[in-house]
Amino acid sequence: MVGFDKLGILPEWNEALRLQGIAVPTPVQEKSIPILLQGSDIIAEAQTGTGKTFAFMLPILQRLNAEDRSPQALIVAPTRELALQITTEAKKLTESREDIRVLAVYGGQDVEKQLHKLKGGAQIIIGTPGRLLDHLGRGTLVLDKVKMLVLDEADQMLHMGFLNDVEMLIKALPYKRQTMLFSATMPAGIRKLARAYMKEPVDVKVQSSNVIPVKQIRQLVVEVTDRTKQAALIGAIEQYRPYLGIIFCRTKRRASVLNEALQDLGYASDELHGDLSQAKRETVMKAFRNAKLQLLVATDVAARGLDVEGVTHVFNYDIPHDAESYIHRIGRTGRAGGKGLAITFAAQKDKPEIAKIEEGTEQRLDRAVWQSGVADEPGTIEKLAHGTSSWGSGGETRRVRPDAKRDASRAGGGRSGGRSGSRKSEDSSGNGRGRSRGQQSAFYDLERGGSKRSSESVRQVSDKPRSSGRSGGSTGQKRADSDRPWRASEGATGTGSKSRSSSGSYGSGRSSQSSSRSGSSSQSRDNRRSSSSSDRGRSGGRRGR
Repeated sequence: MVGFDKLGILPEWNEALRLQGIAVPTPVQEKSIPILLQGSDIIAEAQTGTGKTFAFMLPILQRLNAEDRSPQALIVAPTRELALQITTEAKKLTESREDIRVLAVYGGQDVEKQLHKLKGGAQIIIGTPGRLLDHLGRGTLVLDKVKMLVLDEADQMLHMGFLNDVEMLIKALPYKRQTMLFSATMPAGIRKLARAYMKEPVDVKVQSSNVIPVKQIRQLVVEVTDRTKQAALIGAIEQYRPYLGIIFCRTKRRASVLNEALQDLGYASDELHGDLSQAKRETVMKAFRNAKLQLLVATDVAARGLDVEGVTHVFNYDIPHDAESYIHRIGRTGRAGGKGLAITFAAQKDKPEIAKIEEGTEQRLDRAVWQSGVADEPGTIEKLAHGTSSWGSGGETRRVRPDAKRDASRAGGGRSGGRSGSRKSEDSSGNGRGRSRGQQSAFYDLERGGSKRSSESVRQVSDKPRSSGRSGGSTGQKRADSDRPWRASEGATGTGSKSRSSSGSYGSGRSSQSSSRSGSSSQSRDNRRSSSSSDRGRSGGRRGR
């Protein structure tokens, strides 16, 4: 078994690693460290979660001049989350070295504080392209003594459109330097960048960018329609019961609306996207890492570089547009030999994207179909036979269709008759009342095209602006922008207020959701039902409940 000392790491840094509980190098560290200690350029192709940070940080620490406070190493990352993560790892190694300073420079921070820290000097600068260029333009960051450059998650900087910014940063550096490029995939744009700015780089390939560790990550495509996607997600959470799960959305608005819908259903969730303040983002990530949150609803950009131990599930609520994004998304689970499950929800219109992903990963993804439940029975995700698809029949299969009368009535008698017939069918079978709160909400909102039957309905996620209020007799109050993680509390008032998450297992999926609501919420719901029944000419005593 090879130790870090055999790779050329000095005893001082071996001791720092030992204090962190690290004794054996990972494959990318074993292959990269000797090359970097020689001063050679390197192109390291390795997936996230394989120990890339220490692979370049240890040689940097060993080769820098601690007596010189000028920036000697520049590490460029695509997102502030990744920049913070690298900074945290670097500070762990340098806890006993007061003469070595590490500084993170990224957007969302107070510029004046950054200026003050830059004036104090730091040998290692870690930052995002935009903020680094901002300081270069101000003249507050001088890079003429930088002798080591790291481009981490280089493919994502290309994917996010930062390539021009990266080239501007490189041109501001001395020609004589060492360049280290780390990436999970190696698209043509990154190869072109390497040819232009690197000197005879050594290629290190720990794992093919096109081969997902299937033994660690089970991948599944669930065929849905746009109407049933949210219900399928909720059903998947209940069926697979993630300990920690990340849900990816295409836009900030969709992430925010979906997160609020999950919170309304009692899930311990929060959102991560570019509109959050840096303090809020750090609070959310701390809560997720400490398992005070079960679900993190995030956009691609916000989740770049996230390295959270224990993520068991990744849900692609909105399908990624290329194989590289797919690889990075599902790479949040199955980290460094762990196991995980990645579920992608896809409608028939998403078939081209699925084909791109399968071509890029060189494998066919397993197919499954969402089957909606009946009465108290929850919906399920059921795997399809190899080579089969449900898209030919509309993207959804059902064992029972309780609303068949509604469709027949609509086809023959128009909107008014269809709605009345539908309600009678549901009332007589109990399919509306017999469902749990979450199932009923999903049933009404998603099976009926998004109409809200109560204040507890799950809102259909869309890119439309959020309305200022909610319909229904029991109006849910607007959730506070708290900086603490919390779950939806099942209070007696039924106002949808939130409380801080209590400790406990996430095995049941929702927190305290099984208990029925009482008070004004249930009363107004019963009043609405009784009023609806009365309007249809029904006799009986429902109004007197």
